[in-house]
Amino acid sequence: MSTSRRVLLGAALGGAATAAVGLPAATAHAASWQQKWAPSASGDGLGAFETVEDDRADSHPAGHPHIFATGNNWRFNMHTVDRDTSTDRQRQEVTGLRTRGSSYLKWTQGQTWRLTYSMYIPSSLKATTTFTHIMQMKQPGNGTSPIVVQSLRRVNGRQTIELKLAIDDILVGRTDLDPLHDKWTDVDFQIKVGNGSAGSVRWILKSGGSTVIDASKTGVDTFLADRVRPKWGIYRSLGDTSGSLQDTYLLLTNLRGYQLV
Repeated sequence: MSTSRRVLLGAALGGAATAAVGLPAATAHAASWQQKWAPSASGDGLGAFETVEDDRADSHPAGHPHIFATGNNWRFNMHTVDRDTSTDRQRQEVTGLRTRGSSYLKWTQGQTWRLTYSMYIPSSLKATTTFTHIMQMKQPGNGTSPIVVQSLRRVNGRQTIELKLAIDDILVGRTDLDPLHDKWTDVDFQIKVGNGSAGSVRWILKSGGSTVIDASKTGVDTFLADRVRPKWGIYRSLGDTSGSLQDTYLLLTNLRGYQLV
């Protein structure tokens, strides 16, 4: 990762340290972001995550591994022949924030968490008319619905990237995808885990030193049951009607996790 991207991400972290959504600007005991997770692709590899969902239906053995560390990046490969256990879709994802051995972070009601990282979206990873998610917040367990999704979506033919609260189908923000293709984009995602109207989210994208979007929602539902767990990778429907599905990949680097305490 270049020095300029590290500086940009560091500046974003420092500048927003007191701007957690859903919280007052000052309290009797000022809250601050404490780093809880800082894996290295070169050092931790896939051990950085709670679970790895690499071709769990074993649909494309010749493509293994689809998810792996390369240098300072985590890479997610997706081929048009790949199939998930539900054969109308594709999935190559990792979940959770592993700290060491069998230990991983658990996001529960009332807590506020933050993720910062950089992602590289090649022009071959296109927005689609049906779902293409590249980050999710979910309750762990089979068959659970997503809570928050960061998606690549076609809107009136235009390629966009968006963040949506899936429980109530609330759009947090959306911006053009084309300017973000074939370059690194810095992501700053914040979530207060709350049931009913007790939750909030903030989503910031930066590219080339400029803020692309800074959107937030408060008074929203960000909890189903048990806990919230992040997911990254490519999870997309085969029902796209725009002809956008092709062999592609996604790169992530400099993943960091913080808790507001």
